[in-house]
Amino acid sequence: MSTSYKNLLFEELSGENVGIVVITFNRPKVLNAINHETMVELSSALDHVRENRKIRVLVLTGSGDKAFIAGADISQFETLSSRQAYQFALFGQTTFSKLEGLDQPTIAAVNGFALGGGCELASACDFIYASKNAKFGQPEVNLGIIPGYGGTQRLVRQVGRAMGKELIFTGNIISAEEGLRIGLVNKVCEPGELMPEVFKTARTMISKGPIAVAHAKKAIDAGYNKELHEALAIEAEAFSKAFDTLDQKEGARAFLEKRLPRFQGR
Repeated sequence: MSTSYKNLLFEELSGENVGIVVITFNRPKVLNAINHETMVELSSALDHVRENRKIRVLVLTGSGDKAFIAGADISQFETLSSRQAYQFALFGQTTFSKLEGLDQPTIAAVNGFALGGGCELASACDFIYASKNAKFGQPEVNLGIIPGYGGTQRLVRQVGRAMGKELIFTGNIISAEEGLRIGLVNKVCEPGELMPEVFKTARTMISKGPIAVAHAKKAIDAGYNKELHEALAIEAEAFSKAFDTLDQKEGARAFLEKRLPRFQGR
């Protein structure tokens, strides 16, 4: 099943990959650069994912083999006033935060350039798998601006403040292997193996209790920047909520009966 957009491909997979949705940024002539229209479509697509409990994992990737997203469409910037730039940044941040806040796990399948807004979008996903030809960077300083879709905040949380500052201050573009070394990327794959590896991991997550996965995601994200005692309280609350579900009863019963659980998301 697919949903129609102009700049995105939205595909609900079937067969062994049922429960997986793939959103593909589809502007290959401009290396899938993001413009306002694309962001509006992405926001709408994320609303659909959030509301559809049958969707268990979201994968984001780019059309073609050159780019995930090569950044924002720079033609938008030439006439922006500071007030318009502020609104531009807020809309992008809101949309990427909507992605980050989904209950479902999200994987960025980075198949080429992930620069500027593309790197920021990938960072808003739960984790990144990359092909060997992927490149990452926040080169906004080359345009006399800074990242505006969360790059100054998410990147430093992922790779550390000093490394994040170096990448943002220099605008350097790094390889997938370097992204793996510094903790930005979880796995590097041959180009032809990227999507199979992503789907393999997605299927593993789908086999687990969906409510448990959602609670784990919320607990990790909510507690990440808290003091440990506050974060542990968040974990205890999330842990206790799982015991109100039928999935918890099924998981315990299946373990004791030495069989695979049949989770229903209830």
